[in-house]
Amino acid sequence: MERKISRTVKKVNLKDYDQSFEDMQYWLSKSPQERIAAVTFLIHQNLSPGERMDRSHIVRLKMKK
Repeated sequence: MERKISRTVKKVNLKDYDQSFEDMQYWLSKSPQERIAAVTFLIHQNLSPGERMDRSHIVRLKMKK
């Protein structure tokens, strides 16, 4: 039986490895709609049914024309 999915292994030293650059590259490769959908999904996972997000800590930036 032939494998359809190839194995990928990346060995790194966990003490020296910082994944933040790879995480940033991943999210920059996604569209703004996909990023918003991911954030919305994470917020809704932490809210109780019927509970709304507290927006008192959100800072809105004004767009320059």
